[in-house]
Amino acid sequence: MLRKFINKLQIDLLKKHIGPFLFCFFTLMFLLLMQFLILNIDQLIGKDIPLRIIFELIFTNLAYMVVLAAPMAVLVATLMAFGKFSELQELTAIRASGVHPLKVILPVLTASILLCLALAWFSNELLPEANHKSRSLFIDIRLKKPGFDLKPNEFYDGIDGYIILVDVIDNKTDSLYGITLFQEATRNTDQAFIKAKKGYLISENSSMLSLFLFDGNMQKFPSTSNRSKTTLEISKFKEHRITFDLADLAFEKSDPNRRNRSDRTMNIQSMKVIVDSLHKDIDKHYTQLSNLDKTLPISSPEGSKNYRRRIETNPNTDTTLVTSSVTANYQDNYLSQMKLLQSSISDLNDYKASLQNLHANISFRKKSMNRYLVEIHKKVSIPFACIVFILLGAPLGIMTKRGNFGVAAIISTVILTFYWISLIQGEKLADRLFISPFVGMWSFNIVFSFIGIVLLIRLSTEFRITDIFSRNDQ
Repeated sequence: MLRKFINKLQIDLLKKHIGPFLFCFFTLMFLLLMQFLILNIDQLIGKDIPLRIIFELIFTNLAYMVVLAAPMAVLVATLMAFGKFSELQELTAIRASGVHPLKVILPVLTASILLCLALAWFSNELLPEANHKSRSLFIDIRLKKPGFDLKPNEFYDGIDGYIILVDVIDNKTDSLYGITLFQEATRNTDQAFIKAKKGYLISENSSMLSLFLFDGNMQKFPSTSNRSKTTLEISKFKEHRITFDLADLAFEKSDPNRRNRSDRTMNIQSMKVIVDSLHKDIDKHYTQLSNLDKTLPISSPEGSKNYRRRIETNPNTDTTLVTSSVTANYQDNYLSQMKLLQSSISDLNDYKASLQNLHANISFRKKSMNRYLVEIHKKVSIPFACIVFILLGAPLGIMTKRGNFGVAAIISTVILTFYWISLIQGEKLADRLFISPFVGMWSFNIVFSFIGIVLLIRLSTEFRITDIFSRNDQ
C-alpha cells in the first residue's frame, strides 16, 4: 500500500513538471527569437531576401535557443512543482508515513539525467550543423546588395555603373519626373550624362529592368585613342531606353560545405582532433626552444667588476678595451674587439627575436586550444545544468512553500543571472589563459550542485552544518 502511494506521488510530481516546463520552454524560446530578430532585423530588411531564406535562417538559429531554454525551463518548473508540493503539506505527510524525501525527488532527477543526455547529444550532433548553416546564410546576406529602391531627391547607386536621381515619383502611375542619370564608362558603354523630363520602369524578368526616358538630352564622352583629347557628343531624344542587369542584386545562396568551420560549428570529435594537432605543434615549438643554443660571452671575475678603457703607454700599441668578456680581452686591438662585440650583440638580438617568435606561436596555439576546449566543455556543462537545477530547485521550491509562477520566476531570474554571467565570464577568462577551460565551464555547476546537495541533506535529515562547528567547540 505504501509503495503504491509513493509511486502515485512520484508520477503526480512528474506530471506537475510537464505543464510549467512546456510553458516556460516555449515562452523562453519566443523571447530568444524576438531578441534574435531585433538584433538582426537591419540585415534582413531592404535587401529583397526571399522569405524562405529568412525562415531557414530563423529555423537554424532555433537550435542554440533550445539548448539555452531547456535548462532554464527545468529550473522554473522544478521550483513551481516542488513549491506546490510543499504548499499542500504533502512533504509533511510523507515524512509522517516514514518515507524518505529523496525517494520523491529520484524520478524527477532521473528525468533530468535523460534530458541532459538528450541535450548533450543535440549539442554535439545537430547544433554544430545548424550553426554552420546559419553562419553561411549570414555571410550570404551580408554580401547581398540592397534591392532596387528608388526614392525621390535621393541618389541611387545600387546598380553598378549607374547613379540615378529622380525629382518626383508618381506611385499611382509608376511614372518618374525630372530624371538625371550618370553612366560610367565600361567595355560596352561610354561615359554619359543623361537628363529627361519623364520616364517609367518596366521589369523584363527577375534579372532585367528597363528604363524608358522621354524628352531629354544626352552628353556622351566616347573613348578615343588619344588620351590627351576629350570628345563630347551632345544629342537630344524623344525616347530612349536603358536596360539594367539586376543579376548582382539577386540573392545567391552558397554551399555551406565550402566554408571553413569554426569552434561553434564543429562536434566534439572534430575539435579533439584539432586540439591534439595544436598540442603537438606546441611540443614542437618547445623542442625548438630547447634547441636554440647560442654561445654567450664568457665573463671574467675581474672584467665583471668594472668596465674601463685601458690605454697602453706605448704609442705604437693599439688602444684596447677591458671588458667583462674574456674572449674580447684576447683580441689584439680595439677594432677587433668592437667587431666581436657587435657580432655578439647581433647574435643576441637574433636570439631574442627567435625567442619572441616562439613565444608568440606557443601563446597563439594555447589560446586556440583553449577556445576549442571551452567549446567541448560547454557542450556538456550547459546540458548538465538540467541536473544541477533539479538538485538546487527541488529544495528551494520546498523551502519557499509557494507553487505560483511569480515566486518561481523571481528566484529563477536571480539564479540564472548568476549562472549565465559566470558562464560567460568563465569562457572569456579561459580564452585568455587566465583559468583552465574546465574551471571556466564547470565551476558554478559544481558550486550550485554542492549548495543543492547541502539543502537536500538539510531537508531530509536533522543534520545542520552548524553542528560540525558545535562539535569542534566541545
